[in-house]
Amino acid sequence: MTGHTVRVLIADDQMMVREGFSVLLNAMPDIEVVGEAVNGREAVAKVRELTPDVVLMDIRMPELNGIEATREIVAADGAAKVLVLTTFDLDEYVYQALRAGASGFLLKDASARQLADGVRVVAAGEALLAPSVTKRLITEFSKLSDGPRPMSSAHAAYGDLTERETEVLVLIAQGLSNVEIAGRLVVAESTIKTHVSRILVKLGLRDRTQAAVFAYEARLVTPG
Repeated sequence: MTGHTVRVLIADDQMMVREGFSVLLNAMPDIEVVGEAVNGREAVAKVRELTPDVVLMDIRMPELNGIEATREIVAADGAAKVLVLTTFDLDEYVYQALRAGASGFLLKDASARQLADGVRVVAAGEALLAPSVTKRLITEFSKLSDGPRPMSSAHAAYGDLTERETEVLVLIAQGLSNVEIAGRLVVAESTIKTHVSRILVKLGLRDRTQAAVFAYEARLVTPG
């Protein structure tokens, strides 16, 4: 996002949260808060009106919750990335929000630097998944997979990946960045970026977060 001001919409029903985040983000030279929403329905409408790069989305809001709002925003506007706000890192709804298409999550008690960095990471198309949430996701998918579940389509889909691409997909699902994956596999970061792009194209996925969710659903990643 070099040379580009990241446009942010803040969706939260608490005025103090909206105002606090606005002050912190507007203090950054490369970030601009272009609007606020007090519920999910307003958030969906303002994304259409303001076309932000990133939406900071609270999960628990009146009229339309953050999960449903995220689903509508992702379906209607591929440009806006959703960064979910939550009070607890083990929030049961984080998993649902990521499945709905959110690009990551951020704790509401995050520092100004963490908040700004999170916005930049998501705007750049990266996933923002803390290790604790990655473990939670794996646990949740493990519970879901206890019962019989048709996996033929998922297996067929990731069967198109090369052995190295499958390896990269697993590391994405474990929350590793491109730099970390490159270090693990002893290759250049540019090589990993190429692998990630090909994985997304082959699987028809939007971003790294969806790739991680896919890996859990396809049982490529299991609780350790």
